Amino acid sequence: MNFDIVYSIVIYPILYILPAYAANGLPVIFGRGKPLDMGRKFRGKRIFGDHKTIRGTISSFVSGIAVGAVISIFLPYLLPVAILSTIGANFGDLFGSFIKRRMNHESGKSVPLLDQYGFFVFAILFALPAGHLPTIYGLLFITVLTGMLHLLTNMGAHRLKLKAVPW
Repeated sequence: MNFDIVYSIVIYPILYILPAYAANGLPVIFGRGKPLDMGRKFRGKRIFGDHKTIRGTISSFVSGIAVGAVISIFLPYLLPVAILSTIGANFGDLFGSFIKRRMNHESGKSVPLLDQYGFFVFAILFALPAGHLPTIYGLLFITVLTGMLHLLTNMGAHRLKLKAVPW
């Protein structure tokens, strides 16, 4: 198989989305602590819930931007993408929690698609102004990859007792 095809469909899209993956996944390890919403409510319901913490949010930004900084050593034009996608991943994750609270879902309960793709969609949307979007085939690849990785990493985090639930 031609390396250019593999690069454009697999390698580059993974490098493009990797900071958002780090931003979304590493708070499971480094999070915990004081809730980001400090227990506050909006219209009688928690804003985000107990699983969105200050430490988790900080670790999300640090990990996403750190991964982006390493990638930018080889592909400098991806640093703005990494920063924007990290911000977008955080916004998407918090937006998902906010919506789940409005829908009366308890903190930690799964809402299909929102949990798997909220961070991903916002990461891509926030990174759009920086350019350098993967090809349509690359986007399709990382969309499928995101769904599979979400399932596998959450099951692994549950087995390692980092998460109370396997989703």
